[in-house]
Amino acid sequence: MPSIRAMFALLTVCAVLTGGCASAPPKQQDNICAIFDQYPEWYDAARESEDRWGTPPHILMAFVKQESAFRHDAKPPRQWFLFIPLGRKSSAEGYAQAKDEAWEEYEAEVGGFFKSRSDMEDALDFIGWYNYKTNKHLGISKWDPKRMYLAYHEGRGGYSRGSYKRKPEVVRTANRVDRQAREYGAQLRECEERFKCRHWYQVWPFCS
Repeated sequence: MPSIRAMFALLTVCAVLTGGCASAPPKQQDNICAIFDQYPEWYDAARESEDRWGTPPHILMAFVKQESAFRHDAKPPRQWFLFIPLGRKSSAEGYAQAKDEAWEEYEAEVGGFFKSRSDMEDALDFIGWYNYKTNKHLGISKWDPKRMYLAYHEGRGGYSRGSYKRKPEVVRTANRVDRQAREYGAQLRECEERFKCRHWYQVWPFCS
C-alpha cells in the first residue's frame, strides 16, 4: 500500500505531465485555427478564461504569441558583463511572461497550489485575470487589445502615468498585438465551430 506522501508525489508528477508545460510551440503561429487544430485543449482553456474573466480567446492568444511565441519556458535574455552572467532583467517567465509579483498576487487571489507559468491553461487564466483587473481599475475595454497590452506591459500604474508615451518600441509592440488579435479574431470566426461541442460530455446548445 503506497504511503500518502508517495501518492501525493505521484499526483504532482501526473499534474505536470498532463499539463501544457511540455507542449512544443505551434507550427503555424500566425493562424489561430491551425494553433487550435494542433492544440485543441488550448481552445478549451481560452474559452474557460473568457467565461471567467471576459477577455476573448483571440486577444488572449495574441498576448501569448507576443510574450513568449508559445514557448512554455520563455524568459528574458540573460545579461552579461564581459564573460560574467549578471542575471535577467526581470522575473518574467512562461507563456504569459508573468513577473513574480503579479503571479504571486494572482495565486493569492485565485488559489495557486498546482498553478504554473509553464502551463498554458494557467497562463491564459492569468492573462484573463490581469485584464479583468485592468478593466475594473482603469476602465479599458476587454476588447481593446492595444490599450490592454500597454497596461499589461507597463503595469496599471505605469499605464496611468503614461509611461508608454516615452517608449515608442512598446507602442509599436502594442500595435502589433492589436493587429495580431484582429487577424486571430477573423480567423477564429471561420473555424470556431469545429472546436465547439467536440467532447462526449458536451451537449448543444449549452457548449455553443
